[in-house]
Amino acid sequence: MLTRRKLLELSLAAGATPFTRASANDTPPLVLRLERRRIEVNGKAASRLAIRQPDGVQGVMTELGVPYRVRVENRLDVPSLVHWHGLTPPWRQDGVPGISAPPIPPGGSADYDFPLTFAGTFFMHSHEGFQEQLLMAAPLVIRDPHGPRDEQDVVMLLNDFSFTPPAEIYAKLRKPKSMAMGDDAHAGHSSSMGPMPGMAMAMPVPQEGPDLNDVQYDAFLANDRTLADPEVVKVEPGGKVRLRVINASAMTNFHLDLGEHEGELIAVDGHDVHPVKGRTFPIAVAQRLDIRLTIPREPAAHPILAVVEGERNRTGIILEAGRAVVKRIPETIEFTSAALTLDLEHKLRAVRPLADRPTDRTHTLDLTGNMAGYQWSINDIEWTKETPPFPVKEGERVELVFVNKTMMPHPMHLHGHVFQVVGIDGRRFAGAKRDTVLVPPRTSVTVAFDADNAGWWALHCHLLYHMEAGMFATVRYV
Repeated sequence: MLTRRKLLELSLAAGATPFTRASANDTPPLVLRLERRRIEVNGKAASRLAIRQPDGVQGVMTELGVPYRVRVENRLDVPSLVHWHGLTPPWRQDGVPGISAPPIPPGGSADYDFPLTFAGTFFMHSHEGFQEQLLMAAPLVIRDPHGPRDEQDVVMLLNDFSFTPPAEIYAKLRKPKSMAMGDDAHAGHSSSMGPMPGMAMAMPVPQEGPDLNDVQYDAFLANDRTLADPEVVKVEPGGKVRLRVINASAMTNFHLDLGEHEGELIAVDGHDVHPVKGRTFPIAVAQRLDIRLTIPREPAAHPILAVVEGERNRTGIILEAGRAVVKRIPETIEFTSAALTLDLEHKLRAVRPLADRPTDRTHTLDLTGNMAGYQWSINDIEWTKETPPFPVKEGERVELVFVNKTMMPHPMHLHGHVFQVVGIDGRRFAGAKRDTVLVPPRTSVTVAFDADNAGWWALHCHLLYHMEAGMFATVRYV
């Protein structure tokens, strides 16, 4: 069996998602540059943004116990700032303009230095304007030095892509409409058909119901590429792979489809769960999945696909074991996929749950809005800097009750803390630990966290245009 180090070297040599290891012996900080890059999508060139190191490597792989010392240099001609999604840094290093720190001006830089307290799959992205829609996101993987030594890491970073400038997309969304959220004319998409041969059969069949996608995208990317020219990652026949899937999309949820192969879901949002076997898994915007795969011994190509929620489009990468024939995979499937549900969320159980203790404070957050004028809010309040924060005190056990009163799903993200899902529609259970939870239409989800990281923290829907429209709030220690 190849060693972990050799497997990683092979993965990088084969063109897997590039990232590098931060070393405890490095005296200077790791430099990340915010800059422009050019990519090709559907045969057309596009200028997009990047978070990458001086040698062009995107993202960071490091290990638990290694200090996180980073200098972010802004080489753009506009202000920017980076958020370390899923980590728990000191408040002032969280990377939210106007809340934790001012944006970095063009030509400026900012230094970050904080301990890493848990291993897992995370990512970094801009929290400035619409830059996240312009692909300013990258993997941030923290490996456990005591974890399995015979697993090959493979990262799949998902994005939605449009040639239309995001400000233009948003302006079109904000134009007044005649229908309100929840009207029959706006609910649901097309009816179901049979599944495509070769696809996992566990994917749910769509029914009439929620509104799922606000934006019609030109492409969906996995590691910056479409299925017209997918990334092919070399893996060892008979070996083990830890697939780290990051949904860095601005607005798109996916069904992860492993095809004929059964995988073990072993972590969500960077935190271990008791393994759940399956061939399809839901992944909402900003969520992450760690899935352990055992590669068959025979030479073969193994597609790892992500199907857009409520549509027929898909993207993905190919795992190539041995000398295999890699065939082209269609970019659409034969039926419209269903809405994501919380069926899996009900089953997940954290390996290291929160300690059992009474709740000291509860905040209820009604997720409100309508499509007429594209208005999104929390408790019917579109956020401004004058909006009062939700107060907490250090040392409290706090529960947040998200009540979705709209006909769209909302992935809700809390900065600076790890929470545990403890209830769905009033049913209590000790679920997974996360930083982002999907709240489907007409559903309530309760999460609990310990107030152990003093500051002023963002709490918002991670659908970019919903957040911009006002589905945003803050939590502040008092």
